[in-house]
Amino acid sequence: MKPKFYITTPIYYVNGAPHIGHAYTSIATDVLARWKRLDGFDVFFLTGTDEHGQKVEQAAREQGVDPQAFTDRVSADFQDMTRKMGISNDQWIRTTEERHKRSSAELWRRIDAAGDIYLGHYEGWYAVRDEAFYDEGELTTLADGSKLAPSGAPVEWVREPSYFFRLSAWQDRLLKFYEDHPEFIAPTSRRNEVVSFVRGGLRDLSISRTTFNWGIPVPGAPDHVMYVWLDALQNYVTACGFPDESDPHWKYWPADVHIVGKDIIRFHAVYWPAFLMSAGLPVAHRVSSLGWWLVDGAKMSKSLGNVVEPRKLAETYGLDQIRYYLLRDKPFGADGSMSHQAIVTRINVELANDLGNLAQRSLTLIARNGGGQRPGRGPTTEDDAGLLDAAAALPGRVRICMDQQTFHEALEEVWKVIRAANGYIDRQAPWALARTDRARMGTVLRVLADVLRAVATVLQPFMPDSMAKMLDQLGVPAEVRMLVDLATPLADGVTLPPPQGVFPRYVEPA
Repeated sequence: MKPKFYITTPIYYVNGAPHIGHAYTSIATDVLARWKRLDGFDVFFLTGTDEHGQKVEQAAREQGVDPQAFTDRVSADFQDMTRKMGISNDQWIRTTEERHKRSSAELWRRIDAAGDIYLGHYEGWYAVRDEAFYDEGELTTLADGSKLAPSGAPVEWVREPSYFFRLSAWQDRLLKFYEDHPEFIAPTSRRNEVVSFVRGGLRDLSISRTTFNWGIPVPGAPDHVMYVWLDALQNYVTACGFPDESDPHWKYWPADVHIVGKDIIRFHAVYWPAFLMSAGLPVAHRVSSLGWWLVDGAKMSKSLGNVVEPRKLAETYGLDQIRYYLLRDKPFGADGSMSHQAIVTRINVELANDLGNLAQRSLTLIARNGGGQRPGRGPTTEDDAGLLDAAAALPGRVRICMDQQTFHEALEEVWKVIRAANGYIDRQAPWALARTDRARMGTVLRVLADVLRAVATVLQPFMPDSMAKMLDQLGVPAEVRMLVDLATPLADGVTLPPPQGVFPRYVEPA
């Protein structure tokens, strides 16, 4: 039986169109999901849209449409982005679905039954844009007396009846949970941030609103709607069939990895485990937080006109090229600056030159000097063995990085082998051996073909279409492209298709 693996993106808030941050998050999650499938896991990959809350209600009102019609349109746009970014999700969830309303109501009832909900009045600072409450000490006061949240969103003073979750009662239990599960929050910088926040003291959390009605009604109190984050976080369990534990998807809970942006780490690493523990449900194994993409050093904003539309980016440079760039160019948990020149450099230097040229040279030599057939491997030298050993170690080395979500390090492990293979082909000069020692030439070309097979196999999650083309040209049958298949050598003498370039160089438009 395959081991199970459940991975999620955050569900994307539908108050605006999808941008590169959403695409980056989905691509990172997709790469890990594809890797786990490649490694023999039974994977469940969830993504979707978060559709309730005051911010959505306001955005719909500004456009003069009903909130449901508004969310239908924006959710469809996110689904289109998801398809065009090559995302292989198994399920798409929307928080306006009836199944989610039932699931959220049941979660509320269980938390209430545990004694962790009480009715009171909320009075404090609230940021509509963040759908979050903030303490006075977290705010920045401007010269005109107005205040901003840490995110830069304006806040307003709110007083209204509210149900509260006894978050303060979970402070010590959360700290003990973090201590017992050091892998729960990644990277370390985010873990330290969360632990510091919790140690600073937790206040009870307002979990209902009465000043708007675009949300899930509170069970037994229909004049209240659930706080959007209680509703939103529950999506991860809704998708597993909760509260129906006979649902075939229930086997996947708890989630193995929630991939989230650093701006929502608090909701996932503080509120979410407390909600789950209060309801008597298992807590997810890991919350992995990614950093932001800047554009030429500046944060993306509509006012600056530098918001990057991911579908246009893929049309300009190529989908696999952009998937590669986003996970190669910066550490996963850190911020990074995107630029046209950086993208072009990655495409032309690493994809076209390092990998593309290596494959083209090797396959062209097989076509010209080996009759177009996969050569057999004769006696090997120390140089051959060193390169073959490095390629054989790739699955294990990449696996360690993927389990830590250090995608850039995983790609560097692959590129170490690619650079070594380029050095090897230059040293061995099979084009010269074609005139002096054809048997040795065959061995060198077979070593290169086997190394390219390993490289293309482990790179499938990052660049699925391009690596499928490369494996086709290497004559690797579609049914033997899993990691475990690398242990079985391919047959000698198989005729390979004519070589074709996989990664064209990017040329500036005239």
